Amino acid sequence: MLLPSTEAGRGLPVVLLHARPTDRTMWDAHLPLLAAAGVRAIALDLPGHGDAAGPGLHHVAPWSDVLDTLDHLGAERAVLAGNSLGALVALQTAVTAPERIEGLVLIGYRPHDQPASPHLQAAWEAERAALAADDLEAAVAAGVRAWTSPDASGQVRAHAARMLHRQLSAQRAHGEPSQAPDPLGHDAAALRRLDLPALVGVGEHDMPDFFQGGRTLARDLNADEPVVLPGAGHLAPLEQPAAFCALLLEFVHQPAGSRTRA
Repeated sequence: MLLPSTEAGRGLPVVLLHARPTDRTMWDAHLPLLAAAGVRAIALDLPGHGDAAGPGLHHVAPWSDVLDTLDHLGAERAVLAGNSLGALVALQTAVTAPERIEGLVLIGYRPHDQPASPHLQAAWEAERAALAADDLEAAVAAGVRAWTSPDASGQVRAHAARMLHRQLSAQRAHGEPSQAPDPLGHDAAALRRLDLPALVGVGEHDMPDFFQGGRTLARDLNADEPVVLPGAGHLAPLEQPAAFCALLLEFVHQPAGSRTRA
């Protein structure tokens, strides 16, 4: 399927992939910053989120959808930048078509086979319990507490709440689509064989799961140790758009042969 998109600027395509409880509007503040710096910033809604949610969506392969959408937009090669779910989809896309990818910027990643910490388990349970009680507002509030830092501004929290409300409402109305077999799941060494420049990061106030996941990912990708984004939780790019864009642009503007590697 072709994914809904918003874009700004001209230059090297930089594809922005959002976190699970959000949608492409999490990148609204980033698009003008990136465009002004001379890149073509493209924000996508992943299947089941934002404008890509709705009835009739039963079986999805987000990595294929990203590639099909880039074909449609005329973007032959791109840097992929993802947060959480977006980081996972970026990796899935990269192992599917590495020749299409200029580099990877991955924030707040945790592999699915990594055991969850009590903190993460509690966050999941709070959302599940609220949804089971048919209390959408409580589920949204639990998500905002879990995925933003205590220092997040009221504006950031309100934006996160709007996105969570929309995503959870769509999930309740239409269910969650099943996914095609994960291209990362068939071969544990797939990431280690990727020969792509990569930058891995995590929010300063994120859960320990994502610090551990980031370190493992950096080793697998032969990248530097994860960068810590100060004053941010799991949705680090949403909370700190200027800091995230600075990291991303430093990565993008390095010569292709010398972008961050260990």
